Amino acid sequence: MKKIELIRKLRDAGVVAVLRGDSPEDVVRMAEKAIEGGIRAVEITLTVPFALEAITTLAKKYQSGDPSAANYAIVGAGTVLDSETARSAILAGAEFVVSPGIDEPTIRLCNRYRVPVMPGAITIADITKALELGVDVVKLFPGNMFTPSIIPTLKGPLPQANLMPTGGVSLSNLGEWIKAGAFAVGIGGDLTKEAVKTGNYDLIAEKARAYMDAFRKAKAD
Repeated sequence: MKKIELIRKLRDAGVVAVLRGDSPEDVVRMAEKAIEGGIRAVEITLTVPFALEAITTLAKKYQSGDPSAANYAIVGAGTVLDSETARSAILAGAEFVVSPGIDEPTIRLCNRYRVPVMPGAITIADITKALELGVDVVKLFPGNMFTPSIIPTLKGPLPQANLMPTGGVSLSNLGEWIKAGAFAVGIGGDLTKEAVKTGNYDLIAEKARAYMDAFRKAKAD
């Protein structure tokens, strides 16, 4: 039941912050600012050195049980390439797992522990395979290969597929992706690049607020 509830909460969150940095302290700061700005789902990529430390720090600080609480956030792991890494991330506190492609052992392990898993796919064949393996949300990656019109195109033969574009999503097109039927969107460099460049991490909170405003507007239209 918790898995189903988490998937619903990820859909309601609408925007997943995909965070990369040079250290666990770096991405923890990014996550805190993203959450301060209203984003309620953060994905710590396993390309970050000692990324599991960052996941544990955030999992201890935030909780996904009560959406009305000030410390509400869903913490997940990204760029998970194999089942060993997935299990380590789950033990570290990750509540969802994202991978750039379809790795059956990773999907099976996450299903075993009832943890939402979102593998990347770009073709009908791969999306179909993901669904057959029990995946609830497929990451459409890299999203910058497409325009938002790909969502209804894919949903023509696969209306049951929940698709989350990641890569290439920006403030200028987020609304189009949501209106096209995206389950949620993943945002990465566009959220953090100015903060990293200037050292002013408050810019992440400002950008996060803008993203959430765009998401809410798209849902209301």
